Amino acid sequence: MALSILPSHADRFRLHSVAPRLAPMFCCALLTVSCALASFALACATPFAAFAVLAAAMLPLRPALLVVTGAWLVNQTIGFGVLHYPVDGSTVAWGFVIGAAALLATAVSSAVLRTLPQGRTPLMLAITLVAAYATYELVLLAATPALGGEGAFTAAIVARIGLTSAAWLAGLVAACEIVRLIDPFGRAMRNA
Repeated sequence: MALSILPSHADRFRLHSVAPRLAPMFCCALLTVSCALASFALACATPFAAFAVLAAAMLPLRPALLVVTGAWLVNQTIGFGVLHYPVDGSTVAWGFVIGAAALLATAVSSAVLRTLPQGRTPLMLAITLVAAYATYELVLLAATPALGGEGAFTAAIVARIGLTSAAWLAGLVAACEIVRLIDPFGRAMRNA
């Protein structure tokens, strides 16, 4: 069954849960709540690649980058303020590297979605997630010579976090579809 959140017009945005003018606010709210849940549940394994793909699928690049930055700020606030991450140079630096990786994954997601065909949205989102996750992990791996943490890049850990990201992306897309089906803002507003 094809997802019915596909646009009726041929633009590059794959997910249309709400009216275009409400999309940035909806995406920000969805990712803020998701990031808070993921930060408490997964701590350092927050699925930023999934967040990057969702933002790029709903928004133009600049708003997508802003929304992902907001999610990263939520993650860092919870990490340092609630989960009591150590406030030292290495931990703070890793926080910034994670933010940079999330933003680069968002930019890659946006570029990949622009180049892929418009049909078969689930497949296109899966391909985009692979590119975003690879980008995210490569940025993190590139920081290990300076910051340490090479042990977090075993095949088992990378695969587990990748599967977690895929599950989160599926859940986020499902949430978008549920909102579209419930239609809380009315069909008339969707076309605004």
